[in-house]
Amino acid sequence: MTLLRAMPVRFRILALLVLLSFINYLLRNNISVAIPSIREEFGFTSAEIGWILGSFNLTYTLFQIPGGIFGEAFGYRRAMTSIAITWGVLTWLTGFAPSLMAASATGAIVSLIAVRFLMGIANAPVFPMMTGIIARWFPSGSWAFPNALNSAGLALGQAAIGPVVTFLIIEFGWRNSFYALAPLALLVAAWWYWYARDWPAQHRAITAGEIALIDRDRDPAFTEAPRPGTWREVLMRRDVLLLAAAYFCMNTVFYMFAQWLFTYLVEERGFTLLESGFLYVLPFATGALMSAAGGLTCDALCHRLGGRWGCRIPAMTGLIGVAVFLLAGVNAVNPYVAVGLLSLCFGFTQFTEGSFASGATYVGGPHASTAYGVVNTGGNAAGFLAPAVGLMDDHAGWLWTFASGSAFALLGAGLWLFVDVER
Repeated sequence: MTLLRAMPVRFRILALLVLLSFINYLLRNNISVAIPSIREEFGFTSAEIGWILGSFNLTYTLFQIPGGIFGEAFGYRRAMTSIAITWGVLTWLTGFAPSLMAASATGAIVSLIAVRFLMGIANAPVFPMMTGIIARWFPSGSWAFPNALNSAGLALGQAAIGPVVTFLIIEFGWRNSFYALAPLALLVAAWWYWYARDWPAQHRAITAGEIALIDRDRDPAFTEAPRPGTWREVLMRRDVLLLAAAYFCMNTVFYMFAQWLFTYLVEERGFTLLESGFLYVLPFATGALMSAAGGLTCDALCHRLGGRWGCRIPAMTGLIGVAVFLLAGVNAVNPYVAVGLLSLCFGFTQFTEGSFASGATYVGGPHASTAYGVVNTGGNAAGFLAPAVGLMDDHAGWLWTFASGSAFALLGAGLWLFVDVER
């Protein structure tokens, strides 16, 4: 408790954001581990599973920009609380809704698509809002590391899905795994509403010294609420759109891991459900460590070289690493070596996260939430490829499906050469 009191308030807020990120990913992607059980019960093809996953991806992508605007307009404290409560309700419905229509595979797929469609809407605002919160609570040029820790939180949440959800499915069935996890969202929503505030100056525990540190060397616009309507200026800025295109390329690989890795380990590499559950942890644990390393690298380079090269160097390094280790992993003969190489591949996707969030904050200024909403719209448009990934697996196999991500990663690295966050 003494250590907690000694911690600056901005880092306490960050710790809550990391917890929100962890629970968000634990709940939003637990369906990826339930897919083999759902497929066994209803006989879905990979293409049909792709449509279930794609329904989330569609609304999650389309509501990124409205989600960022929602946080700025409604206030981050109330907005984050409301969406977290919704995660819990929809997680419970993921298990319950197919029971109402389980008489046919068609009824089950319709119910799952509907729930995942709504889940995408409820999840869309979370990371644009987190970017905006960090822009307000952390000093100028020190945004990459806290955003990277949020990415580490999501990677750890994704990692926990493997052993936690696998255990719950084996012991209690896939439906009960959703019922058991849903209350976590309600608990973290209550905690956030109780402790968080929209602005540092509103927090009862913050000191004048910490407020001065946060506001030092920053544009005065960051200390004011955005003027109504000015978010429109952000939407078509050249560098925001370039960041969105590069993020699409990176997230093409990210989505392959988040939604298909468990199925790949079971069906292509021959691991049992239990083995896959534990091996599934390794890529995402690696991602958490490399996300933090990427954020620290980006902030250090931004202070030394400025935002342009400080964001560009770690982003390009990470994307080239993604391309190299993805090709190496899918071609490895030994399944355990393959898991190790693919873990490094995913780690490099996360190494870039701080650069994308920091870049969006530089470009967006007080509209960092909206700017990152645009970037995340581009990034998560890669989720629209979920049906194509399933179809490609059905017809070409996992080797070509995963290897195609390397070309996207190299394209993303090239796009960063044209991004100037200080323009």
